[in-house]
Amino acid sequence: MAEEVSQKGLMTEGSIAKIIITFSIPLILGNLLQQLYNAADSVIVSNFNGSNALAAVSSSSSLISLLIAFSQGAAVGTGVVVSQYLGARNRKGVHDAVHTAVAIAMILGVVLTIGGILLSRPLLVWMDTPAAVLDDAATYLRIFFGGVFFNVLYNMCAGILNSAGNSRRSLFYLFIASMTNIALDLILVGIFDMGVAGAAIATDISQFMSSTLALRFLMRCGEDYGVDLRQLRLRKSMVARIVKVGLPTGFQNMIISFSNVLVQSSVNAYGPGAMAGFGAYMKIDGFNILPVMSFSMAATTFVGQNYGAGKLDRVKRGVWVTLGLGMCYTLATGALLLVFSEPIMRLFNDDPTVIGYGQLTMRYFCPFYFLLSILHGLAGAVRGTGKSIPPMVVLLASLCLFRIAWIKLILPLIPSLGSIFLLYPVSWAFGAVLMVLYAWKGKWLVQH
Repeated sequence: MAEEVSQKGLMTEGSIAKIIITFSIPLILGNLLQQLYNAADSVIVSNFNGSNALAAVSSSSSLISLLIAFSQGAAVGTGVVVSQYLGARNRKGVHDAVHTAVAIAMILGVVLTIGGILLSRPLLVWMDTPAAVLDDAATYLRIFFGGVFFNVLYNMCAGILNSAGNSRRSLFYLFIASMTNIALDLILVGIFDMGVAGAAIATDISQFMSSTLALRFLMRCGEDYGVDLRQLRLRKSMVARIVKVGLPTGFQNMIISFSNVLVQSSVNAYGPGAMAGFGAYMKIDGFNILPVMSFSMAATTFVGQNYGAGKLDRVKRGVWVTLGLGMCYTLATGALLLVFSEPIMRLFNDDPTVIGYGQLTMRYFCPFYFLLSILHGLAGAVRGTGKSIPPMVVLLASLCLFRIAWIKLILPLIPSLGSIFLLYPVSWAFGAVLMVLYAWKGKWLVQH
């Protein structure tokens, strides 16, 4: 019989709404902090170096997401596996999963550092990045990927902490990193006039701090999910289990990010003004998207622990609570963003052209974020049972294949920025319908 873990941080007993809200709030705040210091790069660079520098930093986001997507999938896979072992109170399973996961993160971090530095400029050229911003964008990406090892390591450590119900700890470390990043942006960009290079260096140092603090806590916490560096190694059976759950998610993230790269390429054709306006709003977009992903992560952890404990009725009630929270949040924030669209865009740039493009993006995005909350909320819940293939298929069909088809077939017939932006809410609606149908008819709650 497996040695049992402690009950601390488990979600298998008590008020479902209270547990999910308590777990989600630190995740949401942490993601908002992360988005805050990402947005700070754009705001500070734009105010000190102009709209071309803003375009250079903002247009890099889709490539960054593409290149680190697989490592994010590995972190999701780890969270599912660890949460299920915690729910089943299997101490050895938790130990092996955690130490295998950290070893995977370190290997991926090295690979991504080398690959990102080498591929940054060729990928920007392939995206038809305008010559006016190409050099700055390449500089930002290369320096960013010089420190991406710490980004990968932090995401894995945060995934372990979150799977154990300790999301407040990762929030604390993100707060420290966010404040550090903003302070360094002001110093390196504002005082030392280092431009986009200064913004990238600030981000790298901030990620180093958050990853170091998170790993240090795991090494000293004394919990079942703690880390002993001497135990780090790739356990074949555990690698297989983490990859089984995480590979579909990582592959899904990469393909969706690839479709976003194609969208960015389409926007690039309209010049630096459109790039700056769209890119600036995509930093604001994170304040809606990341909380949605936090609710999805909460659903994954909650479902993983209760599924592992065999409490399927509790799983179903948790799904409804998660969907309700996600829809309320996205409807409220979408309305607020529309009301205050102009002053929000002015934080990034005073150029009327940039502001106009940003407001145009908002009108297509903000009313429809609730569709995305349904899609990701249900995907997170299904993923918590270890069934990551169905959500992957739905997300790839809606957020990737559908978007590529739209760009190749619809956009040539109606060539406009409005046509580019419209594909987002339409793809969200398509994905939400598919995910609802699977959650309703699929056999994802069959206990194994």
